Amino acid sequence: MKTISAVAIALSLTSSSAFAALSHDEVTRLNEAGSILNELHGSADKDIPEELWTKTECVVVIPSMKKAAFVVGGEYGSGVMSCQNKGDWSAPVFMQIAKGSWGLQIGAQQTDLVLLVMNRRGIEKLLEDKVSLGVDASVAAGPVGRHAAAATDAQLHAEMLAYSRSQGLFAGIDLSGGILRPDKEANARAYEAHTSARGVVMGTAAVTTPAEARPFLDALRRDVTGAGSGPQ
Repeated sequence: MKTISAVAIALSLTSSSAFAALSHDEVTRLNEAGSILNELHGSADKDIPEELWTKTECVVVIPSMKKAAFVVGGEYGSGVMSCQNKGDWSAPVFMQIAKGSWGLQIGAQQTDLVLLVMNRRGIEKLLEDKVSLGVDASVAAGPVGRHAAAATDAQLHAEMLAYSRSQGLFAGIDLSGGILRPDKEANARAYEAHTSARGVVMGTAAVTTPAEARPFLDALRRDVTGAGSGPQ
């Protein structure tokens, strides 16, 4: 009986640990996303207005967008998303984005994207199997500067605000037509295969946050609390 119990425990541990075996690429995504947020927080003159950080429901960070050789004029990228839930940031889910050319900065060696989801409608649409930005969900180039007072009406009412960063500077960017979706394979490695992205960020799924996600989540907490409010 003791032998059977020991085998059962061993199998259970092996099964649960398999879902936390993130690939090198996924760990890199988490680390780079955290670095982007830390650099933004450390800026003396934030390019993304402070008020927006206190109001955002979810944050998507896509480090180092790449030009896709197999799609003429297109770009693609992989990143992570976390949402505010019960006074803290949720365990992250992995995301993918693809789009035809959207005019990334000429000569840029790499371009980072930050997408702020500003309301629950945006979250609901974002957590569908895939969402066409600007069609299924409204998205606008985010306002820049230390304060959001100069935001246009379109920006104030958009479900999502989009920013790009090249050479250390953030600027609003038009992501209309981009397709954003959960990275199911990466999420299956981080959590159980049947666990949905919605369940992770809404807190309805019982998951263990990967240890590798700590720098990203710490950066989110620091950035929001640094703006003057948000979860403690």
